[in-house]
Amino acid sequence: MPDTLPIRLLHFADLHIGMENFGQIDAQTGVNQRVLDFIQRLREIVDTALEREADLVIFAGDAFKTRDPNPTYQRELAREVMRLARANVPIILLVGNHDVPIIANRASSVDIFRTLEVPNVIVGRKEALHRIETRRGVIQVGTAPWPQRARLLQMDENRTLNAEQLDHLLATTVMEELQHLAEQVDPTLPAVLAGHFTVSGARFGSERSVMIGQDVVIHFSALNLPAWDYVALGHIHKHQDLNPGNYPSVVYSGSLERIDFGEEFEPKGFCWVNVLRGQTTWEFVPVPARRFITIDADATQDGDTPTEAVLRAIERHNLQDAVVRARVTLLQAQEATFRPREVERAIRERGARFFVGIQKQVQREIRSRIGVRNPESLTPLQLLERFFISKNTPHDRIKLLMELADQIVGNDKSRQ
Repeated sequence: MPDTLPIRLLHFADLHIGMENFGQIDAQTGVNQRVLDFIQRLREIVDTALEREADLVIFAGDAFKTRDPNPTYQRELAREVMRLARANVPIILLVGNHDVPIIANRASSVDIFRTLEVPNVIVGRKEALHRIETRRGVIQVGTAPWPQRARLLQMDENRTLNAEQLDHLLATTVMEELQHLAEQVDPTLPAVLAGHFTVSGARFGSERSVMIGQDVVIHFSALNLPAWDYVALGHIHKHQDLNPGNYPSVVYSGSLERIDFGEEFEPKGFCWVNVLRGQTTWEFVPVPARRFITIDADATQDGDTPTEAVLRAIERHNLQDAVVRARVTLLQAQEATFRPREVERAIRERGARFFVGIQKQVQREIRSRIGVRNPESLTPLQLLERFFISKNTPHDRIKLLMELADQIVGNDKSRQ
């Protein structure tokens, strides 16, 4: 149908509202300054969805840092979700590992929207295929939330399984559910799968450092099915397409904000998807995430002025509004003359928003028991002589021992 218009989909994931790394309490709001960064990214996402007239928004899981977020964080998420709902933009909130409770029957951190039956909000708490009416037509969305071991342990026959057996059973169960979802798809309508888990072949970001729950790996083949026009994934913070150049695209949108310096060079953003049956296209759209900058300075060649070497390195960076750390290599003799407070002051004066600290790597002098700094440069006989000297062996005895050693070494060489 050439006149059919694509359904405009905004796909994002891994908000983690509540991450406080490197921030301090903001005096005006009473909220940690880094948490405000994450909230600001969410506001920008909603602004973009409304400005671009998105037909559907998929949030692929992990709304908060913890399973039990405080009411302030819940309020901020609710404000933005309601902006979309009131604008008649359907939004799917997939339940991630940071959202799901330990006990299977307890409510997730986003279940309140389902309980209140908020129009245009779908909570993806279980594997299901949803038929959604949008302004540009009908789209099918399969939801596959974080695989929960607690569901398996509710069955008596599974309680005797060890951890490895449970992992295998859980992965197998999820892949069977994914196949079942694909079989339900109407092939005449566009279809998207939203999942929150690790897929084989994915490259990890920093999610391991904040991960809640043990990971289960789902085979890529369980997602690479002709039923889907696009697979929207969450859980891994590094943006990537697991099926480049092929159809359907299997995409981790990545997180919206950097958690630590492990994500210093990773772009952050969301995916804008034009969904059309058999002809879906997408693009990655960067967001202005807080920059993380590492200043590396080697001061070992600067003698008595190691601080100046670091100050020169600082001058080479634009630190405005960034999270900044310094890594400095020093000689042992330079430690006493290094001035860390001057380095910190220079970093702050160049506009750094958050200063993390200075990591010093000091090259210690190697004191050899035989009085040689580079013993690997000596021959075995020279090393032996140095050893005798270090033991205060009389000169005449050293001469005799070295003659004997020379004979032994010479005889050994003659047999080779």
